[in-house]
Amino acid sequence: MDLGLGGAVALVTGGRRGIGAAVARTLAAEGCDVAIVDREADADGEAVVRAVKGTGRRGLLLPADVRDVAAAERVVAEVVRRLGRLDILVCCAGITADGMVWKLTEANWDDVVDVNLKGCFAYARAAAAVFKGQRSGRIVNVASINGLRGKPGQANYAASKGGVIAFTKAVAREMGRYDVTVNAIAPGMITTDMTRALPAEVIERASQESALGRLGTPEDCAQLIAFLCSRGARHITGATIAVDGGQVMA
Repeated sequence: MDLGLGGAVALVTGGRRGIGAAVARTLAAEGCDVAIVDREADADGEAVVRAVKGTGRRGLLLPADVRDVAAAERVVAEVVRRLGRLDILVCCAGITADGMVWKLTEANWDDVVDVNLKGCFAYARAAAAVFKGQRSGRIVNVASINGLRGKPGQANYAASKGGVIAFTKAVAREMGRYDVTVNAIAPGMITTDMTRALPAEVIERASQESALGRLGTPEDCAQLIAFLCSRGARHITGATIAVDGGQVMA
């Protein structure tokens, strides 16, 4: 199926690894020029840019901290300057700092909420001005099933991802009049560097929770995100779609 993304320009936060890297590669394969943002401009990021360029599309690696609102403005302006436009924003940047609530420090709370939630705000705010002016655009935020259900030991993470879901709905209502769709995906346990570090029993429990009996991959998330960015999803906005193999069914 042709998603109709040829010639579009996408900006992906957290794009050097995991879900963000898979999104960058998938959108490039669909014909998008792709800029990725991450705190570090390292070999992982360069590898993603090479993969983008290997499809014949343009790729950029722009180092920035997603918590920095002023930097988000500069990044969006640079993407428009160097790639000519901006059509798609995908916010994938995320971190964890787990602990039961009585053990969480203020820094644990602030770091997770700032990266996971404020990062979405910073880039949506910067992209919104571009999208309003051209009266088109797609925003997809990466939330989590733990933002839907909560999880012991992840009060900060669950709160940040629940905030992403509510933020997505609010911005969808604000941007709809400009023909901009704003959606979220809620991954379950996905095989990334973040989850590989978890104890084996945690990974096994997630597999058992899944109706499909397996973990997801970054590509499972990336394929859905690409669809949400496509013309085929033009009448979907304010939605949060689980990519969890049936871990959570509401």
